[in-house]
Amino acid sequence: MAKKKLMTTFEEGQGFTKEDWDAVESPELTHEELRSMRPARDALEPELYAALIKKRGPQKAPKKISISIRLSPDVIESYKSTGRGWQTRIDEVLRKSLKRHRAA
Repeated sequence: MAKKKLMTTFEEGQGFTKEDWDAVESPELTHEELRSMRPARDALEPELYAALIKKRGPQKAPKKISISIRLSPDVIESYKSTGRGWQTRIDEVLRKSLKRHRAA
């Protein structure tokens, strides 16, 4: 799994506003605070921890098919800049196009 980069400045398209970003105060943790931390499995109730780590099982019937497709870099960057779910938005545009072509 790819490691997420640490955000140190506000970036558009992350699911929150600049006002939200500015309202949060998150000072860096001290060495003492870091040393005192415990793993979630030790700090949480067993039922809560189990619910948090429960992985979704395989789909009974996959709803979408994974493919490889080549698209123009500007198209990809434009969709990615809108934030999470950009692949779903491309799927929606293609679906609408398909409906228009079928109706024609």
